[in-house]
Amino acid sequence: MARTDVPTCALDERLGDVRDRVHAAGWDTCVVVNEQRVVLGLLRATELSAAPDLRIEQAMRPGPSTFRPFVAIEEMARFMVEHDLETSPITTSDGKLVGLLRRQDAVRVAGETRPAGRAGADTGEVA
Repeated sequence: MARTDVPTCALDERLGDVRDRVHAAGWDTCVVVNEQRVVLGLLRATELSAAPDLRIEQAMRPGPSTFRPFVAIEEMARFMVEHDLETSPITTSDGKLVGLLRRQDAVRVAGETRPAGRAGADTGEVA
């Protein structure tokens, strides 16, 4: 479910270089990680459109909301809808990046896993 091909970058990179790499890969999001792939921040479209000479550390959203791989997809989808998150990193318990979950994927899969007749029973937003 989580996309493992998400672009990553380091704190000391230049935003313009990262933006070019992210867009060339067909993405509008980049996960900021350290050498051990621990998630430090996130660059979404808004941050990627900032001044190209900024260092990633200056442009990123620090401490993004993350999920663990064992969290139920329905819970992730609900949280992402309620908090208007387009994407959220999936990490191990020690913060290492597993992949990036897109809200549209979470909502779709959550709807597919509900028993017949239960779609929308918890919230009208997830189904």
